[in-house]
Amino acid sequence: MYSYNILIRTALVLCILLPFGLGPAEGALHAQAARNIIDPRPSMNPLPFGPGERAEYQVRLGGLTVGSGAMEVLSVLPVNGRPAYHARMRISGGLPLARVNDVFESWFDVDGLFSRRFKQDQHELNFRRNRTYDFFPEQRTFRRENGEVGTIPTNRPLDDVSFLYYVRTLPLRPGDVYEVPRYFKEDGNPVIIRVLRRETVRVPAGTFNTVVIQPIIKTDGLFGEGGQAEVYFTDDSRRLLVQMRSRVPLIGSLTLHLRSFRAGEAYAGGPSQEGRAR
Repeated sequence: MYSYNILIRTALVLCILLPFGLGPAEGALHAQAARNIIDPRPSMNPLPFGPGERAEYQVRLGGLTVGSGAMEVLSVLPVNGRPAYHARMRISGGLPLARVNDVFESWFDVDGLFSRRFKQDQHELNFRRNRTYDFFPEQRTFRRENGEVGTIPTNRPLDDVSFLYYVRTLPLRPGDVYEVPRYFKEDGNPVIIRVLRRETVRVPAGTFNTVVIQPIIKTDGLFGEGGQAEVYFTDDSRRLLVQMRSRVPLIGSLTLHLRSFRAGEAYAGGPSQEGRAR
């Protein structure tokens, strides 16, 4: 049986990190006829993010603020000879006996927007995890910091952080259903993204017109089924993640709200400028 503190810790991590583990909300799909789109390619040009972008969030459990988080694109750096966006996500907070301090970093290809490196640095209660995955998409293999090697199910892998940036590049038309078989762990595929509706919401950062999606990933454990989650992106060229609302078993209402945002600069490089990124 999970203790209350462990539930809070798990809720905090899930809320900021990835709502993809949560199941479908009853009646949430937009009445518009769905179009099933398999393995969609990024469609926004220019991209809605760039180096220097930073978003800060607050996490609430019911009426209680339990944590904060931030997502940012730090720079473009070379990884295995290719320029990659370096993005970082930080999570902190919880209750006095259930504190969380996690950092997740992703380096994803500036052209293909697939992951080339993923790092986890997690500190949650008495749990510690430090892992780094180097991906070699052309060979469909990975190598960890401890020397472990293995295969990945796709030549365009996405990790937990790069997945959020990838979703921001999709058209997100209400009624569409995306099937994305690109998560770097085979048992998490395919990720299903349902585009539900448009809605205007107010968060600490302001009032935004949004498009609401429901992402679902195969998972086990407490949040594997029965939960409900909706993620709100701005309905414009920026595709900012401004809100996430969920109801999960034993926890209740869990929400994530955009608190502040700083725009980044468009990356003007490309294959012809790889040498400048070295």
